[in-house]
Amino acid sequence: MVSMLSAVRDLNRLREIVGVLVRHGFGEIVSRAGLGRIKGPKKEGTMSLPPPGPDDTASIVVSFEEQQTGEVERTRMSFAERVRLAIQDLGPSFIKLGQIASTRTDLFPPDVIVELKKLQDKVPPVPFDEVRGVIESSLGGRIEELFKNLDEKPLATASIGQVHRATLTTDDGDIDVVVKVQRPNVGPTIARDVELLHIMAAAIERAIPESRIYSPTGLVHQFDRSINTEIDFLTEADNAERFSRNFAGVPDVKFPKIYKQTSSKHVLTQEFFDGKKLDRAIADGADGKRIAKRTLALIIKMIYEDGFFHADPHPGNVIIMGTNDEPIIGLIDVGMVGRLSPELRDRSVDLMIAAGRQDSYAVADALLQIGKPTKKFDMREYRAEAAMLAEKYLGRPLKEISLSGMIRDLVQAGTKYGIEIPTDYMLVGKALMTVEGVGKEVYPDLDVYSEATPHFTAILRKRFSPQRLGNELWRGIEQISRVGYDLPIQAREVLDDIRHGRLEIATPNPNLPKAADRLGRRVFAGLVISASILSGGFLVQSTRPIVGYVILGLGAAVWLVHLAGEAGRVIRREG
Repeated sequence: MVSMLSAVRDLNRLREIVGVLVRHGFGEIVSRAGLGRIKGPKKEGTMSLPPPGPDDTASIVVSFEEQQTGEVERTRMSFAERVRLAIQDLGPSFIKLGQIASTRTDLFPPDVIVELKKLQDKVPPVPFDEVRGVIESSLGGRIEELFKNLDEKPLATASIGQVHRATLTTDDGDIDVVVKVQRPNVGPTIARDVELLHIMAAAIERAIPESRIYSPTGLVHQFDRSINTEIDFLTEADNAERFSRNFAGVPDVKFPKIYKQTSSKHVLTQEFFDGKKLDRAIADGADGKRIAKRTLALIIKMIYEDGFFHADPHPGNVIIMGTNDEPIIGLIDVGMVGRLSPELRDRSVDLMIAAGRQDSYAVADALLQIGKPTKKFDMREYRAEAAMLAEKYLGRPLKEISLSGMIRDLVQAGTKYGIEIPTDYMLVGKALMTVEGVGKEVYPDLDVYSEATPHFTAILRKRFSPQRLGNELWRGIEQISRVGYDLPIQAREVLDDIRHGRLEIATPNPNLPKAADRLGRRVFAGLVISASILSGGFLVQSTRPIVGYVILGLGAAVWLVHLAGEAGRVIRREG
């Protein structure tokens, strides 16, 4: 624990985190992980706890009153509710972590997922003087020189930054833009919290083995990658430009244009979408059926065709422009994205096509191709589990099938059998779930699977198009030619190693260290006992029998200790 505390640059923040966890009924986790100690009630005539010393392994002391508050909360609220409340109290970094955790249906039970989805970034706006400081220091000029005007009142605020309307003068004239400004010092704050999260996750996994099923360290690593990408606004700029290229030929989908001359790592200037939020557009008469179908089509194109998709397409990130009869869908806030490799895209489409054919074995095989088995399992049992899911989803009319629900349950079934699903595939489930919910909200009769099937069929047709098959054939020929070039060189190197005696063949044996240790103990005991018998017997026959008997006794003692040790190891192994 001393090394852990010395590694933490802000001990006060760790004390704050520990206090929040205890107040929400997680005192046992704090104690078992070695993050702190609970101070008992002070009774009359007894002494209080001494102050912790430098070598105290529980240097953070939590009051008995906080512990009592946590116990009361445990009796009043469910575990899932307490998790959400604790995360809310811990601040923006932990809220972001909770939002990422809400996508991990493979790790957490449904009630926890439901509560995590309620987490929102509700933070007060940054004073404009501080916003001005960030803009001018980041862009290297005064606001009056950079923008024709900039509204001091923010359009929206979040934990990472806030957005202001502005007018930018360009070669094409004055352009309405929005300026996203990172909150002051948010980078160091997040870095501090991420450091603490890494330390706490490792401590929890080490001290509480049953917590490993939730993979605390893996979740924190995922959060670390995601949050560091999100606080770099230039990455979001690159994402927006890539989405614009992918949808260049689609007139009813738009992504904001980025103005890089007034953008940096901490400031992002982008096109202002003059439209309405989704709910307002529907209330004003926009075609909900068209919006629902178009939104589903664009998310399928992103995920299964481009392999580059908006990971958080909630209604707040959707702007409806155009007319009521011909709506144009604008997507904003593209800092968090997911990526699927071409191989993973193919396997994902195979899974959807198999679901459409109501082929449970093909669904099971496709999921196995998507994931990576981490342990040996019974394929028949695994396929039986897939058949049970088939009864839940595939036996229904197509309009009643939930794509996101099917993916969620399939992932949970795969996890049960030790199939590790890629993190980005979890984001696929979240994106589909969000779009399904939005689509059915604006058009309740949306038949998700029937609308999606033609898109999957078209993608499958492209996979077996002459152009793609030709590219794959050419790639295979190139690989064979490289092998033909490299093989003689590698064969000559192997023959040279054989001729000079440098060739070694290593066969790993996981039981070898234990066997060598056991053999060493037996050889050592045998040598000591043999030497004791020989030397003791010689001395008994000579003029010093007492010394001889002592040496024989030592030999017998070593023998008994060796037998006891071997018996103990056998009992532990069989137990």
